[in-house]
Amino acid sequence: MRISTVLLVAIFGVATSAAAHAQDKNKGKADFSPQELKAKVDYCKTCHGLSGQGFRGSYPMPRLAGQQPEYLVNQLDAFIERRRNNPVMFNVAHVLNPQMEKALADQFKDLDPKPLGGAPRDNVAEGKKIYQEGIPKSDIPPCASCHGDDAKGRDAFPRLAGQLHDYIYRKLTNWDKERGQDKAKPDSSAIMQPIAHSLNDAQIKAVAAYLSYLE
Repeated sequence: MRISTVLLVAIFGVATSAAAHAQDKNKGKADFSPQELKAKVDYCKTCHGLSGQGFRGSYPMPRLAGQQPEYLVNQLDAFIERRRNNPVMFNVAHVLNPQMEKALADQFKDLDPKPLGGAPRDNVAEGKKIYQEGIPKSDIPPCASCHGDDAKGRDAFPRLAGQLHDYIYRKLTNWDKERGQDKAKPDSSAIMQPIAHSLNDAQIKAVAAYLSYLE
């Protein structure tokens, strides 16, 4: 099946499941205090940066600032259900209730620090071309078709603007080791699986570099 066909099928599935998911998550009242929410936000920032801008330590920690709330909630649930493999984030996420997940996601959505940058700039132009136009000869659609022309995402599709280039590179080159661990319960990330496999190392680095400088 062509990637473009997979993309259309997946988008339809994501839109349907995301609407039901959002309705379920919005049920019930918050059962935590403002102080408890602040404590959770501060805890997240110990790894993801004081403004949620990401952090480079032993491993690149992703930017959460400006991220789409629906995407963040979906990924927290993926960690909890072990559809996404990350032992650290499982331990963080499995103690959160749905209301706290949504509140945390809303808090990070409103943050807008400058990108950390740091990627080589010699391949930024190539990355921009791939992001905007795709790679037709390899049947790779434009990244902008899901993530938006400004790379700020929409609903279940994540913001990529300002994301750490080394984080993007690690995720795309290790896709099957972390994402889609429960084939019976695919989420929006399933759209990226064939695309990640079709991009070569240089193309991934170029796209990651371009995105890392976007505000």
